Amino acid sequence: MEQARRVAKNTGFLYARMAITVFISLYATRLVLAALGATDFGIFNVVAGAIAMLTFLNAAMASATQRFMSFAEGKGDFQAQVRIFNVSVLLHWIIGFVVVLLLELAAYFLFDGILEFPEDRMYAAKLIFQCMVISTFFKIISVPYDAVINAHENMFLVAILGVLESFIKLGIALYITSTAFDTLVTYGFLMALMEVVLLLIRRVYCHRSYAEVTINIKRHYDPVLFKEMGNFAGWSFLGSSTTMFSQYGQAVVLNMFFGPKINASHGIANQISGQMGAFSTTMLKALSPAITKSEGAGGRLNMLKMTLLGSKFSFFLLIFFTVPVIIEMPFIFKFWLVNVPTYAILFSRLILFNKLIEQLFVPIDTAIRAVGNIKEYQIAISILAILPLPLCALLFYYDFPPYYLYVVLMAYVILHAMIILFYAQKYCSLSITSFFKHTFLRSFFSFLTVIILSYLPILFLSEGLPRLVVVIFVSVFTYIFAVWYIGFNNAEKQQILPLINSALGKFKKIFKKEKS
Repeated sequence: MEQARRVAKNTGFLYARMAITVFISLYATRLVLAALGATDFGIFNVVAGAIAMLTFLNAAMASATQRFMSFAEGKGDFQAQVRIFNVSVLLHWIIGFVVVLLLELAAYFLFDGILEFPEDRMYAAKLIFQCMVISTFFKIISVPYDAVINAHENMFLVAILGVLESFIKLGIALYITSTAFDTLVTYGFLMALMEVVLLLIRRVYCHRSYAEVTINIKRHYDPVLFKEMGNFAGWSFLGSSTTMFSQYGQAVVLNMFFGPKINASHGIANQISGQMGAFSTTMLKALSPAITKSEGAGGRLNMLKMTLLGSKFSFFLLIFFTVPVIIEMPFIFKFWLVNVPTYAILFSRLILFNKLIEQLFVPIDTAIRAVGNIKEYQIAISILAILPLPLCALLFYYDFPPYYLYVVLMAYVILHAMIILFYAQKYCSLSITSFFKHTFLRSFFSFLTVIILSYLPILFLSEGLPRLVVVIFVSVFTYIFAVWYIGFNNAEKQQILPLINSALGKFKKIFKKEKS
C-alpha cells in the first residue's frame, strides 16, 4: 500500500506539471506555425524534428540505466549504485561520440538528394541539423543523471523542469514572431540551446543531491558490470534507435513524395499524439521504477500485478482525454490553428487510434526490461520497426494517398503488441489468456462504450462551442460509468478504493482549513 501511495503521489506531481504545460505547449505550437509558415514548419519537422525523436531515444536509454539503478536500490546495495553510475557515464560518452559520427555521415546523404527543400532554404536546414547534433550529444551524456532522478522517483524535480521547459518554449515562440533574423534558423538554434541548458541543470542537481552521483571511473570501474550494462544498453539502444529512425523516416518518406507542406500536417499530428499520450505516459513514468524495484526485490507476482494494473490505468487515462478530441477535432483545430493544414485532422485522428492500441502494452515492455533478458526481444522489435518505411515508400510510389502511412503504422502497432506479449510470456511468466480476458477486453469495451455514447451529440447538434461542452460532459459521465463497471474487476476495485478514499480525505482537510 505504501508503494501505491508513493506512485500516486508522484503521479500527482506529474499531472500538476501537465495541467500547466499542455495548454502552453499547444499555444506555443500555434505561434510557431504562424511565424514560420507551413513550408518552414514542415522543414523544421523533417530536419530538427529529429530532436523530438531524440527525446524519445534519450528516455529509452535512460530507462536502460534506470533499470540497473532501480534494481540495485530494490536490493538495497548502495555500492552497486555507485558502480552503476560510473559505468553508465563511461558508456554514454562512448555512445555519444558514435551517434555524432553517424549523424554527420547521415547528413551527407540526407542533404544530397534524399530530402526535398526549396533551394533558398537548404542552408537554413543544414544549420538546424548541426544544432540538432550538438543537442543530441548533450542529451546522451546526461542520460545517467536522468536515470538517477527516475530511480529515486523524484517526480517533483521532473515536474519543475517540465514547467520550466514549457515556459522557455513559449518565450522562444514569442521571440520568433518578432525577430529580424531568419525565423527558422533562430527557432532551431534556440530549441537546441534550451535542451543543453535543461540537461546541465539536471547534472548540477544530481551531484548536489545524491550520494551515489560521484564520478571516479578509475576507482569504481567494474569490467563485469561494464559488459553487462554494455550488452543491455546496446540492445536497448538498437531497439530505441531503430524505432526513432523509423519515426523520423516517416517524415522523410512523406517529404520525398508529397513535399514539406504535408510534413506540417504530420508534425501537428505528432504534437497532438505527444500531448494526449503524455497524460498516460506521465503515470507510467511514476510506475516504472516501482515495477523494476519489485523485480529487484524478488517480487515477480507483485511486479506483474502492478504491470497489468498500470496497463489499464494508462489506457483509461488516455481515453479520458482522447475521446472528446477525436470526436470534436475539426472544431478544436479551427480554434487552435485557424489555418488548418491539409490532412492535419485525418492524420491526427489516425495517430491517436494507433496510440490507444500501443498504450495497453507499454507497461508490459517495462516488465520485460525489468527482468533484463532483452536480446531476442530487441532484435525482433528492431526488425519490425524498419518494415513500415519501405512499405510506405512502395505504396506512395504507386500513388496511394499520404494517409496510408498511418494505416501501415496501425498494422505495425498490432504486430508490435503481439511480440511484446510473446516475450512477456517467455521471460515474465505473463498469462496471455488472462491478459486478454481481464485487461484487453475490459479496456476495449470500456473505450467502445465511451466513444459511441460520446458521439451521439454530433447527430443532433451543429458544430460549435456548445456542442463541444456537451460532448465533454457526456464523455466524462460515460467514462466514469464504463471504467468502473466494465474496466475494473472486483479485486482491482478493492485496491483502488483505499487510494480514492485517501485522496478524498486530503481534499476534505484542505477544504476545512480554507473554510476555517
